Amino acid sequence: MPAFFRRHPDALVPAFVFALALATILGALTSQFGFGYIPCHLCLEQRIPYYVGVPIALAALIAAGLHAPRGLTRTLLALAGLAFAFNVYLASYHAGVEWRWWPGPPDCSPGGAGAVTTTQDLLNQLNGIHVVSCTDAPFRFLGLSFAGWNAVVSVVLVAAALFGALRASRRTMAAAQA
Repeated sequence: MPAFFRRHPDALVPAFVFALALATILGALTSQFGFGYIPCHLCLEQRIPYYVGVPIALAALIAAGLHAPRGLTRTLLALAGLAFAFNVYLASYHAGVEWRWWPGPPDCSPGGAGAVTTTQDLLNQLNGIHVVSCTDAPFRFLGLSFAGWNAVVSVVLVAAALFGALRASRRTMAAAQA
């Protein structure tokens, strides 16, 4: 175990949550910009909990590294866990849409129309639009799509964050009783 974690044992779980969440969102961005997988509307929504949860997990890691009150680290881990719990819902919903278990939203495009001032602007935008269906998984690994793997990773993130929050809580209670 690295010396940092021997000196700061409460930082191990926040470091795991931060590293896994950061790797996941970087993987999504790499698949988009590095390999050309255009995300659908639901894929983009699933990134929002990472944009919220990664900084919160980083704050928990910093708090643990600075020996801040354990209640702060516990609260930050619980908040990160809530963000990723919401993502379990989003990713599971998207995976279900891909498996055709339930219908997807009627709006399933990458979105983002800019300012249209002329007919030519409108035509140029229409030529550049690539509608990506939320129902078609562009890639599967071991039977799961990106959304399916996102659901799995999000469950692991929730479990780790809640484990860390509850573990810190037990340590706080034990220290208060001593």
